[in-house]
This record gives sequence, structure tokens and C-alpha cells, in this order.
Amino acid sequence: MSTIDCRACAGDWPPAEALIGDCGPANAYLHSDQFLPGWTLLVLKRHATELWQLHRDERHALIDAVAQLAGALAEVYEARKMNYELLGNELPHIHWHLVPRRADDPAPRRPVWTHAHEPRILSPGDQRARIGAIRARLKR
Repeated sequence: MSTIDCRACAGDWPPAEALIGDCGPANAYLHSDQFLPGWTLLVLKRHATELWQLHRDERHALIDAVAQLAGALAEVYEARKMNYELLGNELPHIHWHLVPRRADDPAPRRPVWTHAHEPRILSPGDQRARIGAIRARLKR
């Protein structure tokens, strides 16, 4: 796949209004489905599909960004556990799904992908409020 064919590289995904902020080698975005509150994407700024394709320093910076973002999400959403997903099967571009798993989680022992649910799409105001809370925690 070329960068021209990559939805992330073409700017088609994720939507700009979901941007949380710059996290070094990647940008953070609030996932469109907030069925599990705080579900966030961390999308590499350049095209690559595998961790081994990154230079050592870039890979380390990416993992540091994952950890920093996960800490912020865990605090904001009172997570009992964080799930980290790096699949790339559907969208071949390095992007992490960070999913806070809370006390009110409907399926705490199952991967998020296996729990059938109606997507929870936030109103623009609610989306901005969640993004603002995460941004505030990241700035500390």
C-alpha cells in the first residue's frame, strides 16, 4: 500500500474535529465510538505499517507517547485497566487503540472488539468536553 492509498496519510481518517493533540511522533484523536468512555486513537504521523519499520528512536518515542496518553486516559476516566490494541488489519497504518476499562465496563474481561454494541456517537459539545479533559491532563 502506498501512502496515497492510506486513509490516514490522505487525511481522510480520523476526523480533524476529534484531534486531542500532538504526541510527538503521533497525534491523539478521540475515537468516534465512545461506547467505552475515553476510547482514543494514537496515529503515527508518517506512513508505516509495522513497529519494526520504525527507527529505534522513533519507536521508543512512540511507546513513550502511548504510555503518556494511557496515563492521562486512566486518570481522566478512572480506569481499572487500560487496553492497548495495535492491529492494522483493517487500516494498514500504525495506530494504537487505547481503551480505558472502568468499573462500569459491560464486558471487563473481553476485548472491546468482541462486545456487540450500538456505537455511541457524542454530540459536538460532549466530544469537545472529553477532548478538553484529556488535553488538560496531558498538559500536567
